[in-house]
Amino acid sequence: MRLRSLLFAPAVRPDLLHKLPRAGADGVVIDCEDATPPGAKEEGRTNARTIGGDLAAGGIGVFVRVNAVGTPWFDEDIRRGIPEGAAGVVVPMVEDVAQLDEVARALVGRDGLGVVVGLETAAGVTQARTLLEHAVATAGYFGAEDFIADMGGVRTESNLEVLHARSTVALAGRLAQVPVLDQVVVAFGDAARFEREAAEARALGYAGKMCIHPAQVALAHAAFTPSADEVAAARALIDAYERAEAGGQAVIVVDGRMIDGPLVSQARRVVASAE
Repeated sequence: MRLRSLLFAPAVRPDLLHKLPRAGADGVVIDCEDATPPGAKEEGRTNARTIGGDLAAGGIGVFVRVNAVGTPWFDEDIRRGIPEGAAGVVVPMVEDVAQLDEVARALVGRDGLGVVVGLETAAGVTQARTLLEHAVATAGYFGAEDFIADMGGVRTESNLEVLHARSTVALAGRLAQVPVLDQVVVAFGDAARFEREAAEARALGYAGKMCIHPAQVALAHAAFTPSADEVAAARALIDAYERAEAGGQAVIVVDGRMIDGPLVSQARRVVASAE
């Protein structure tokens, strides 16, 4: 499943849940964690199970963000909050392998559910590769807001304070061979900031971005889908290189650029992504 966008909505807002398909996100997340107050967890589970089931039956990729392993709500979220036909669960604040072992235990008998691993603390980011290589992990995400809160740092528009952690998670995803999604932009009305962050994320190797407003979905898709010009240039580069390679050359010059194997591999990834 391609994950250029994951659109979140509170489990306690049925009005918003019913509107989720309109945004056209690659996946939608019914949030039983932060967006659902402690006193409304049961209501959130019921909505996730019933409305989420309806969405899944309509062909929508539905995920449920459960509460963190070790909280009083995790087991019940898994047991009574996951709808039939769900694509997976989003598990926040993962810090060690034992937590993912617990997720695996809780999901016994629920074959086919993906697990999106939340890396949003200092401990989680430090263990990112190990956690994303766990058998249960099918994707991951970096949560900048919780990470900086855990660090006792200051969140800025520059993103310099999270560059190392953000890069670490992207690298871990590549080594674990699972897609990772980039941090949310909480200023959901700031399209320019979202576009800037999405471009940064793609450059770092992220597969997509988490969205908290429907308007962000189209921006995410534009950022993480190669343009027609990019694809055409990549195809032309591949064709030129393959012709040169057949003639015994391993390095060629195209439009004043030296082209060798690594750049051709990058071009092939662009074409594959577009397809």
